[in-house]
Amino acid sequence: MPIATEIRPVPGSLTDSAADLVALPVSRGDEAPIAATAGAGLDPAELDARLPAPVAALVAHYELTGNPGEVAQFPADLGAGLVRVVLLGVGDATPGDLRKAGAALVRAAKGRTTAATGVALLEKASEGGGAGLAAFAEGALLASYRFSLASAPAGAEPLQALELVGATSQTAAAAVARGETVAQATGLARDLINTPSLEKDPAWLAARAVQTASTAGLESEVWDEAALKRDGFGAILAVGAGSDRPPRLVRLDYRPENPAGHVVLVGKGITFDTGGLSLKPNDNMKLMKTDMSGAAVVLGAMSALAGLGTEVAVTALLPIAENSVSGSAVRPGDVITAYDGRTIEVLNTDAEGRLVMADAFGYAAARLAPDALVDVATLTGAAKVALGTGTGALYSSDESLAGALAEAAERSGEPVWRLPLTEEYREVLDSRVADLANVGNGDFGRPGATEAALFLREFTGGLPWAHLDIAGPGRSSSDEGVLSKGGTAFSTRLLLHWLSGGEPVVGGGAA
Repeated sequence: MPIATEIRPVPGSLTDSAADLVALPVSRGDEAPIAATAGAGLDPAELDARLPAPVAALVAHYELTGNPGEVAQFPADLGAGLVRVVLLGVGDATPGDLRKAGAALVRAAKGRTTAATGVALLEKASEGGGAGLAAFAEGALLASYRFSLASAPAGAEPLQALELVGATSQTAAAAVARGETVAQATGLARDLINTPSLEKDPAWLAARAVQTASTAGLESEVWDEAALKRDGFGAILAVGAGSDRPPRLVRLDYRPENPAGHVVLVGKGITFDTGGLSLKPNDNMKLMKTDMSGAAVVLGAMSALAGLGTEVAVTALLPIAENSVSGSAVRPGDVITAYDGRTIEVLNTDAEGRLVMADAFGYAAARLAPDALVDVATLTGAAKVALGTGTGALYSSDESLAGALAEAAERSGEPVWRLPLTEEYREVLDSRVADLANVGNGDFGRPGATEAALFLREFTGGLPWAHLDIAGPGRSSSDEGVLSKGGTAFSTRLLLHWLSGGEPVVGGGAA
């Protein structure tokens, strides 16, 4: 995985470090920004003598506010030769602030070999079991992610190593390890999302899932085309019918001892989406290698469960297909039969993600009886129109589950906004020739994101359920903060904070 930076907890002091960039955190302070200089082996008076001006004067000169991610740089000799010194804004040193600060530091250190900062200087980073330190490490690693198939990638190379001076206690080391585990899971998902669809067909993605399962200690099962026909996964087969690269369904199981509950995760896995016969415009189609982001997010999260000591049993279902165009493709007006036996009139072949997920939902409800069902999908452009590119849409049939996911979103730095399952819109999914239609045919101004969520709810079997539509934040157009251009793997961290946060993850309060 192309997370380039290595994090090294080291003993000693910042003045002992051979790093060519040293970061001094600057917090907001009660009345004015304050640079943290006491700790990590630094004597504030000696430090002031070695800098171009006293550190307080430098903070004022660069007009720093202490906001998280703020950066000012200058050269100084701290005792071992000339280095680059960075005044790094850490806000109030909350986990969210420190995640931004870690990302900003690694981006400021591009092209350098080693950077260093002191854990003692991060103030609150070691509180709360080291949540802030874990977030700092997570942000630093995610900012170093780069995916390129070019023989000579453009731009400066990512930072090679980040030294966390003083992060050698058991608590600190464990916190750094947590941050690394979450970042690596996100990096795995980003790799899968960014891989071109020429290589990434359903069989390839299924094979990667099996490989990941083997490495992460998971059980795995794959349905190929024949097995999908045998077991009645009619919707997955219909979506994949237009491609000469047949669909797959993957099941992964994580089973800790004495599990505290059982959760099913479903991830949309459309390896490329032409829209089918309801063909997309070219500009929209360019991004469609990322339409399997939901499956990648779920697979990334599954890869980290054992490493985080997750106490909940988790089953992942990845319905994978390529939505293509040919003489065998499903047509608008066709009626297909889903896993649960209900018929669906396909009015728009570009509303295919909900179809493959309907089969996975039907299997989960009939065969797995989980305590909660959560799905992730780049499902609708309407969610992006409603919430933009920074926030995911959350729908849920269960108040407790919705609240737990929203709280995990806050802790992970992946914000979601709950949208309503407006019952008046349900009738638009009625069909004259089948049990329901895959898109609405009524006149409610086409509430696309809600319409899709209501369609999915039909197949949940009454289970506590939540749906994350990540069509907006699932892709980034630039390198900024913890994001890199391309697939973001948005909600991988959310799921891990939810599943491994030490609190019950399932509710039972109907909406």
